[in-house]
Amino acid sequence: MFKRRSILAALGLAMGVFVAGCGDKPEQAAEAAKVEQEKISWKMVTTWPKNFPGLGTGANQLADLITEMSDGRLEVKVYGAGELVGALEIFDAVSRGTAEMGHGAGYYWKGKAPAGQFFAAVPFGLTAQEMNGWIYSGGGLELWQEAYEPFGIIPMPAGNTGVQMGGWFNKEINTIDDLKGLKMRIPGLAGEVLKRAGGTPVLLPGGEIFPSLQSGAIDATEWVGPYNDLAFGLHKAAKYYYYPGWHEPGTTLEALINKKAFEALPKDLQAIVLAATKVANVSMLAEFTARNNAALKTLVNEHNVQLKPYPKEVLSELQVLADKVVAEEANADEISKKVYESYKAFRTEAIDWHAISEQAMLNARNPQ
Repeated sequence: MFKRRSILAALGLAMGVFVAGCGDKPEQAAEAAKVEQEKISWKMVTTWPKNFPGLGTGANQLADLITEMSDGRLEVKVYGAGELVGALEIFDAVSRGTAEMGHGAGYYWKGKAPAGQFFAAVPFGLTAQEMNGWIYSGGGLELWQEAYEPFGIIPMPAGNTGVQMGGWFNKEINTIDDLKGLKMRIPGLAGEVLKRAGGTPVLLPGGEIFPSLQSGAIDATEWVGPYNDLAFGLHKAAKYYYYPGWHEPGTTLEALINKKAFEALPKDLQAIVLAATKVANVSMLAEFTARNNAALKTLVNEHNVQLKPYPKEVLSELQVLADKVVAEEANADEISKKVYESYKAFRTEAIDWHAISEQAMLNARNPQ
């Protein structure tokens, strides 16, 4: 009886294989097996607190897009700041291959790749729309990738905050002299501008800003804009909220991709990764545009934040300093020079065109 059952079971298994084989062509079966073998797991490290609105959730969206678009063949798991590596260590982590992807901003690693600052934010520089124009269609992306090539990293734009706010202060800024001696959390090229104005720039990851401002370790800070600033509760530690964000007029966030890991992917998965960064880039800007004003109303109407414009004289003097700083920083290395020349030329063209398009229309829509 036992032998008979065993023989019948074997025959049934054989028939099942035969029927399945008749239903699929050999190349289909081979392709199905290949897809099954292609399931890959990647880690993404970020400079943002886990699930932080806008920035952290933008990284999450990028990871989810890659996973969903690949039908799970490439699964990306996100690690917030400090979970796998420190917030300001993600560039090195991706370069070493500790993580296959990262999500941050180029001005955080200016000491390693100075040219990266130009692809994050330049004081009085390009807006979000203009940054996308330069990066995608004006030669910026090719230069960006050349700048990160020595580190084994492929950079891609993966988010934008739009024009940021000018910062949080516990004293009014009436003249440029009010910035002297001020310890302010402000990264990148803008930090150098503050230094020229007599202040002290301090580089802090997002998660350390509120306690540093509350304790008096810093006197002032910029972060992003109302949507993110409200989430951090910065209004509890400072009362004056200045605009505009002269220092970051269109801050581009970046996806860092380990080059070896990327090149090991099949061509279709490579295309999915790159396409997902574009979707994430557009989506984040849309989210900030949709959320900022409601958050600003909450800050002003419910928390009595004093919203103030920078005096025109202060902005004019900061712009003079910024022009000098940016030109000097461009001499850091050869690639920085190339990037700056490209950026400067595109900025000139953008200013000329937008003077009679975007700016002219805004002036007509919002007459003073």
